Amino acid sequence: MAKEYKITSLRLADLEKELNYLKTTREREIAAMIAEARSYGDLSENSEYDAAKNEQAKLYGRIAEIEDILSHATIIEDENEASGRVGLGCTVTCRDVKTGKETVYRITGSQEANPMQGKLSDDSPFGRAVVGKAKGERFIVNAPAGSYEMEVVEVSREG
Repeated sequence: MAKEYKITSLRLADLEKELNYLKTTREREIAAMIAEARSYGDLSENSEYDAAKNEQAKLYGRIAEIEDILSHATIIEDENEASGRVGLGCTVTCRDVKTGKETVYRITGSQEANPMQGKLSDDSPFGRAVVGKAKGERFIVNAPAGSYEMEVVEVSREG
């Protein structure tokens, strides 16, 4: 069974745009690199040719990856918007019960997750713990580094 990818409509548009770029502009650039490298003669010792072919392989790999994501994508909706509960696409402010430190996260599907940008997957330990919670509710995060208790301070739909 194919993996289902939960993505926002914004991420879907970004992937479609990237796929179009890769299939048109980037593919022509790499074809030109290969043609130029071929013009240097003997392909058995031609590092430019090898580099261009490696670039082409990476390109086709990325195209296949994006096509797979798009064919198995499920657009996430604001399913918990009316209830004020945390769900995919939400921005949630949480407070560490022990330290009092507040942190803002956006809950996304696994394809959009980027912890360095505060985007956490609903499949992550934090995501699994916070989804479905409302303002004022406490929850336990069972992370690999240990468990800790958090409290939902605010739930919003802004990106």
